[in-house]
Amino acid sequence: MASRLRNAGYGLTVAGALAVGFVGGKEGVSTKAYRDIVGVPTICFGETRGVKMGDTATMDECKAMLGDALVEFEDNMRACLTNPDKIPDKPYVSFLSLSYNIGSRAFCRSTVARKANAGDLVGACNAILAWNMAGGRVIKGLTLRRQEERRMCLEGA
Repeated sequence: MASRLRNAGYGLTVAGALAVGFVGGKEGVSTKAYRDIVGVPTICFGETRGVKMGDTATMDECKAMLGDALVEFEDNMRACLTNPDKIPDKPYVSFLSLSYNIGSRAFCRSTVARKANAGDLVGACNAILAWNMAGGRVIKGLTLRRQEERRMCLEGA
């Protein structure tokens, strides 16, 4: 199975709807480029790739960008998980939210991925909490997001 977010021809799956709602809600949205907490130009639902200050987007463009990015990050996440289809929806979406926020490379090198691959979902869920820093300092908003990701992850583990 290539994606658990979209069914070909049928739109979003349960996991897809959960991912869009959770990640979109945690990222917030801005149709005008702004600098994030560490100064990176950002637009829409936390998109940073190719963004320049002065960029704008419509809400429809932002929604499409989020959907496309989640599928892309899901593909990258799945590539570093040994049995992604055996992971229940809530941990799966928690891992995807983390991957979307910290980047695929960081996720694939993380203790979260390592523990998930070892079959330790509870350990993987708990390891999410370590990712609460930006610019070398603990960020309250990231701490709260990681707590929510962990909570949802443990609900499904």
